Amino acid sequence: MKISRKDVEYIAHLARLEVDDLLVDKFADQISNILEYIDKLKDADVSGAELMSGAAFQNNVMREDIVKVSPGPDVTLSDAPERDEDFYVVPRVVG
Repeated sequence: MKISRKDVEYIAHLARLEVDDLLVDKFADQISNILEYIDKLKDADVSGAELMSGAAFQNNVMREDIVKVSPGPDVTLSDAPERDEDFYVVPRVVG
């Protein structure tokens, strides 16, 4: 599958990424190569393979819950770039 320059710009827009104009063509080629490689999987002979519901079967390993004292907001918010009392201040994301 060939990815165009316009496709890369659209994907970058959706991901809210700024992509240098000089790199758009390079990214288009790289993504195209990746998709072509993945497309080859359609041709793989899997006739002898057994169907599976997951890649690995593991039992859920649970640990015992241990109650610990919270270090408090002075410790947990010590590296926050901005805070308001006991809360993180973050940029508004909803209009």
